[in-house]
Amino acid sequence: MAQPALELRNVSKFYGDFCAVNDLSLTVPAGCIYGFLGPNGAGKTTSLRMILDILRPTSGSIRILGAESALQVRHRIGYLPEEKGLYKKMKAWSVIAYFATLKGLSAAAARTRAFELLERYGLKDFAHAKTEALSKGMGQKVQVLASIAHDPELIIFDEPFSGLDPVNQGVLEEIVVDLRNRGRTVLFSTHVMQHAERLCDRLVIIGGGRRLFDGTVTEARRTLPRRVRIETDDDPAALGRLPGVASLNSGGPGVWEVELLEQADPQLILRTCFEHSIRLRAFNAADPSLHDVFMKLVGPSAREASFR
Repeated sequence: MAQPALELRNVSKFYGDFCAVNDLSLTVPAGCIYGFLGPNGAGKTTSLRMILDILRPTSGSIRILGAESALQVRHRIGYLPEEKGLYKKMKAWSVIAYFATLKGLSAAAARTRAFELLERYGLKDFAHAKTEALSKGMGQKVQVLASIAHDPELIIFDEPFSGLDPVNQGVLEEIVVDLRNRGRTVLFSTHVMQHAERLCDRLVIIGGGRRLFDGTVTEARRTLPRRVRIETDDDPAALGRLPGVASLNSGGPGVWEVELLEQADPQLILRTCFEHSIRLRAFNAADPSLHDVFMKLVGPSAREASFR
């Protein structure tokens, strides 16, 4: 079995009496996209800083790329912090090349790498522009490229989609997938479920510093029952008596939600409506979304999160 890219075992972080991270354990397989999900204040950034040895845990252990400290393997790691910033007077290519040299590339190799990345991800025409002249989205892309210019094995992005418009979010998603396709491991934190749902091979959901779920997106969806939503002016009581139906609940005038057991077929609901002359204005059968799972697990604190 391949060595995991990252392992946390019973990691906690206290600031005085305040517990920012509470007994957190997780394993990130090599070569995957791993989401670190939670509302604002859940402990995501604190956890990432402990992983990178910026902060020391109060208790527990961390192994990263087989080492006991990220400092021992720092040239094999890329990191984009939540608080982002650029040297305003430097040109885009030189920012990327500079960070690559800090990670061990020669000046010539770093320059070549910078121009390759800028061309690949649509910034070739801005290579010689000073970063102060770039839009916010382009500037953030330059920072992302600077964090991967040395071709790291493990890349950690803290809230990388924050502040990006939909076009640049799409470019960043492309970068993340490209990295995974090249065998790299990507760990990113977010409170925007749509990105995690599209990208993640595995994910962890935390709330109040505690792990609430760890697994695949499919496994996360299975933690909630499937539902069928119908709209009708007729009496739907017959649906509540069907095998496979856990409950039938009113969602307002003429609106009903049918909660299904795990193996039940939603088409049975539709067929029964026709057989019992239950006339439908609307019929919607859908698996729970990651947003639904998140809201259920995190509870009231999820209201702090921003969903776009």
